[in-house]
Amino acid sequence: MSVYPIYRGEGSIPVYRQIALWLKKEVSGNYISGDILPSEIELAKRLGVNRHTLRRGVDELVCEGVVERRHGVGVIVLEKAHNYSINPQSRFTEAFEALGCATESNLISKKIIIANDVISTKLGVPVGSQLIHLETLRIVEQKPFCLISHFLSLDNFSLVLDDYHGGSLHGFLKENYSIFLERKESVISAVLPTFEDTAHLLMPKSEPVLKSKSINAEIGTGRPVEYAITRFRGSTSELTFSFNDINKKGN
Repeated sequence: MSVYPIYRGEGSIPVYRQIALWLKKEVSGNYISGDILPSEIELAKRLGVNRHTLRRGVDELVCEGVVERRHGVGVIVLEKAHNYSINPQSRFTEAFEALGCATESNLISKKIIIANDVISTKLGVPVGSQLIHLETLRIVEQKPFCLISHFLSLDNFSLVLDDYHGGSLHGFLKENYSIFLERKESVISAVLPTFEDTAHLLMPKSEPVLKSKSINAEIGTGRPVEYAITRFRGSTSELTFSFNDINKKGN
């Protein structure tokens, strides 16, 4: 860990903010998730500040979700959160590739189920219709990012059951059915994870997930094609909502 000069002259930013900015740079360049920072006594001595000021600087990073204090352990570096933009044209692979992140979309399971009241309403199909139920795991930088339950009509998209084995589902629909999808609605809530969520997302059962229930419809016709329930690990995910399309409609 490098030595950082603290400035106290006229016009300088508060010392605790200088500490926070320095620590954030150090964490970004020299630490990975799970690493433990030097003790506050050692850091205060190295910077030539008192422990109270040093602690206030560390508090800044705790509030930003960069580090966390753990009793009996110390200050531990947290995994960096990935930001995902939610808008009508959201595309998982394209969004993260634009950020220079490596991604994977893995198929976990595939089966036929019967549509209940909720899903039949979302997809506009009769109750009791046969549906394709897929479970996929999205991975960013070799770490699990979100778990998705997909529901589609078996009558309309039987090739998905036969030939889809992973990768972009929307890309598969585009290639095989010439269908282009856009997000029609998304409802977000914070809930505790199921056992399946914790197993696939490698997270503790006490940590919440961000659950998104979305309808993806065919561009042009507005016909509902896919109902998707996505679970994002709360501590490593940030969701950004784009209101550009809403604003355009209101003008």
